[in-house]
Amino acid sequence: MPGTVLLLAASPVGKGSLVDAASVLPVLAAVSPAVLSGTDTANVVELADPLEPQAVLTRLRAAATAPGPLTVFVTGQLQLDRRQRLPHLALARTTPSTVRYTGFPWHWIREELRLRAPGGTTVFVDLHADAETWQHLVTQPLGVGPGVRLYGRVAPPPPRRTLAMPTYMKSVATILRSGHRPEPGQLHQQALTRVSGEEPEAVRRDLVLAVESGASEGSVPFVPAPAVPTPFIPAASPPEAPAPFIPAAPPGASAPFIPAAPPGASAPFITASPPEASAPFITAAPLPEAPVPSAPSDPHAEIASAVEAGRHGDADGLAARWEQDALRTYGPGSDEVVHWMEVRADLAMFAGDAVRSCRTWLAVADARLGAGQSPDAPGVEAAVDRAHHQWGRIAEAAPARELGAVLAELRARVPGRRKGALQHVHQRLEQLRATQQVG
Repeated sequence: MPGTVLLLAASPVGKGSLVDAASVLPVLAAVSPAVLSGTDTANVVELADPLEPQAVLTRLRAAATAPGPLTVFVTGQLQLDRRQRLPHLALARTTPSTVRYTGFPWHWIREELRLRAPGGTTVFVDLHADAETWQHLVTQPLGVGPGVRLYGRVAPPPPRRTLAMPTYMKSVATILRSGHRPEPGQLHQQALTRVSGEEPEAVRRDLVLAVESGASEGSVPFVPAPAVPTPFIPAASPPEAPAPFIPAAPPGASAPFIPAAPPGASAPFITASPPEASAPFITAAPLPEAPVPSAPSDPHAEIASAVEAGRHGDADGLAARWEQDALRTYGPGSDEVVHWMEVRADLAMFAGDAVRSCRTWLAVADARLGAGQSPDAPGVEAAVDRAHHQWGRIAEAAPARELGAVLAELRARVPGRRKGALQHVHQRLEQLRATQQVG
């Protein structure tokens, strides 16, 4: 089975840049796709200094849903948004004051990779952080989610007026250019040995990321190891103001879009009890009472296999049984129940059922708000954004009107990061009402 490789190099344009991220791409691009991926053949997607978070999300989501092994190489710099203090990958037009709108939230990587089979995804990173972000990462290590192998380093900011070089990633690329691809852990150790030779101070300085599949995430001090094993279109930087909200349009329409996603989905789901606040409450058909299967050690692997084979009903049925078990064990609104609701929302999307996916994401947002999460919490924003995206793909007028009314109420509480989201919902609802009256 062919593999997929995503090469992402990003840093702000101008004086805000800490690292010459794009300089590593020619070296990586010189490596055979098969060697980059560790498979017989591979598709390679390159993103050089992207401008829009949504463009990165689109490429990442497409790569994450592709069958076969996935290898991601990320080079760039991290910054915290001032409101939620969450790390973001700084993009071409990111500044300290616009990180929340112009950077790529790091937790989106975890979100997009969560349905992949354990052991099938490897992420290599070479990242630099500003002083504030560096201090944050010392106590709250970077991660990409369970089941994903993560290797690399995070370096503190270079001296003033100095542009750092991505020496770790260049070392990885240089090793791979030999035509031999060591196992990821061995490749990581060999790259660290090269870095220690070029940057001796890295031994005392860097945070090294070495997380095997299924292990707990975390950063460890740099320890040099022996070399022996134990389609992007660049553009000029635009103004620094936040980009306008551009949501997805239903088939045949010309409206823009919000987080892109592959086609897919169908079938209702369970929801948490309604919150005491004014958040809308979505109900749906009850879940089956079937017991949780004796299943593999990680049910996500079986679900991912079913999706890859096109057995969307089987995938949803398995996720529904785990959701039901979580409901009985942990109760409505628990993290475990919400997790399986989110899995089923994604499965509905993959199956092409935009109505069910939208309905489920609305209920996820409702459950999170009901559990006391704030309207600007990442999980709440992500749920409403995805509900909005799926709503834009609904062609049937009746469910679009029904779910649009609920989405409008949620958007009033959860405006999200993109301007004009609530306005877009109202505009489309007016169009749907006008069409109904004419009909």
